[in-house]
Amino acid sequence: QVQLVESGGGLVQAGGSLRLSCLASGRTFSSYPMGWFRQAPGNEREFVAAISWGGGRTHYADSAKGRFTISRDNVENTVYLQMNSLKPEDTAIYYCAASKSSDWPSVQYDYWGPGTQVTVSS
Repeated sequence: QVQLVESGGGLVQAGGSLRLSCLASGRTFSSYPMGWFRQAPGNEREFVAAISWGGGRTHYADSAKGRFTISRDNVENTVYLQMNSLKPEDTAIYYCAASKSSDWPSVQYDYWGPGTQVTVSS
């Protein structure tokens, strides 16, 4: 069992940056691939980025490539999402998630955090 809590969201102007963090409980954090997702009002939840259990592999949605960077610290049980050059269309609730699957990239995520709001003003 893994419990996840996101932080770092807020209000930022277009072109600015934010760094989201996701703190995980549980001693098996390092064995889970992790992902970031987002959901804007009226839209379905969409994939943003993922990172393998050891951090050696990453995978991004086209909308995130070149602007967002996912990383993890398995000692601190934390996964990060560095977001640069933010756009108003990045406004959403951002969720981190953990996958029990051994597939890569993961398509099934089993544990979810409550989310953190990111708002980008124009």
